[in-house]
Amino acid sequence: MKIRILLISVLITFLGILAYSFVSTELYYDSLLMRTQDTLSVYMNSFDEELYSALGEDEAGAFSDKLDGARVTFISSDGTVLADSEDIEVNENHMDRAEIAAAAEDGEGYAVRRSATVGIDYVYYCRAFGSGAETYYVRIAVPTSSEWSLFAEFLPTVIIYLIIDLLACVVFTYVSTYFILRPVESLTRQAALSQRISTKYSELRPIAEVLNERNEDIEKKMNEIKEEKELVERAQNSKNEFISNITHEMNTPLTSIRGYAELLAAGVMNKEQQDAAYKTILKQSERLTNLIACIINYNEIDNSDVPSCEVDLSKLAKEMLAVVKPEADKRQVTLIDDITDNVIVQSTHERMSEMVGNLIRNAIRYNKPGGTVKVTLNVDRFEVADTGIGISEENLSRVFSRFFTVDKSHSGKNGGFGLGLAMVKKICQREGWNISVKSEEGVGSTFTVKF
Repeated sequence: MKIRILLISVLITFLGILAYSFVSTELYYDSLLMRTQDTLSVYMNSFDEELYSALGEDEAGAFSDKLDGARVTFISSDGTVLADSEDIEVNENHMDRAEIAAAAEDGEGYAVRRSATVGIDYVYYCRAFGSGAETYYVRIAVPTSSEWSLFAEFLPTVIIYLIIDLLACVVFTYVSTYFILRPVESLTRQAALSQRISTKYSELRPIAEVLNERNEDIEKKMNEIKEEKELVERAQNSKNEFISNITHEMNTPLTSIRGYAELLAAGVMNKEQQDAAYKTILKQSERLTNLIACIINYNEIDNSDVPSCEVDLSKLAKEMLAVVKPEADKRQVTLIDDITDNVIVQSTHERMSEMVGNLIRNAIRYNKPGGTVKVTLNVDRFEVADTGIGISEENLSRVFSRFFTVDKSHSGKNGGFGLGLAMVKKICQREGWNISVKSEEGVGSTFTVKF
């Protein structure tokens, strides 16, 4: 978290400083050009037509000396260069030069460009004198820097500011994360100790209230589970197993959270170990929250008072395939769509999302790299077939049991807690449908729901 805040702070401020530098350079450059143009206009006012009437090299040099060495060029009305104070021979016609073309039309003109003759960037100012066939142009030019060369001059200063900014961001990150994480750590310790959570920070009170409500809800649901007398596949044994599995599943993340929280509180860990501890606490907290949500969703299937309605199962199944495609691509699993359009069932969108999502996600998670998942839907049945690890014969009768997982470790390495298929079974029973499974270990599994 600290590194992320540091990187974001550095990126934003670096970009801000660089943007400010570029804009400032451009504004300064534009201001410099305007001042230079005003200066050249004043210079031109000192041109004496009678004194420099010969328009030769000597006159160009004399006028240049008067202007502190500014480059002076005399040009005829047809664009021929009559003389240049740089004492160079110029053969190109100059009527296509921007400043001269402007002077021919408006009496005076400005331009900024690199001189093809001497290879230097100049600010040019040209004014027309005389009239008719006797018209001629006097041009004054002074060297100038390009925007990039000007920025290069400022670059050392910009670098100093960037270094100062980096140090400021490091201090800001350390201070901000310290004050942000300290109250969060306190909440974590209270949650790990199963205490009622409280905080003096108003920003964290909504989180504390949600956690307290969730804890109360968990306690309520646990009491309801303990009071159940009879369940579906063996009532009393199933109840005992359910409670045992919940305890095991919840103790695993809670033990990890509490252990790391105590180590953090003791201050015996270095920064690298602390970062690892924070990540573990967040990961285990998320796992615990997901487990609680699964338990709540499982129990709410029977308790839901939402009336059934027409659900477009075809549309829902296609949307679910689109949702899980990134996970399938990550696991190198190909999704095959064999879905008939406009298959309508009587249920609720939430229950159908749970059923379709659990079956498809399981088929992806327990598949093999390069495997396939085929989803078939018609008016008679919904079927998900995979080419994954399969289920052994002795476990086929238990796949719809609560907290049963193929790897038997309850580690959740494939992202589940063993409630998904139990939830699917419960939904099918509520809707009056039949669900079955065919599987061969190492070959794959096929789950079929018959409407």
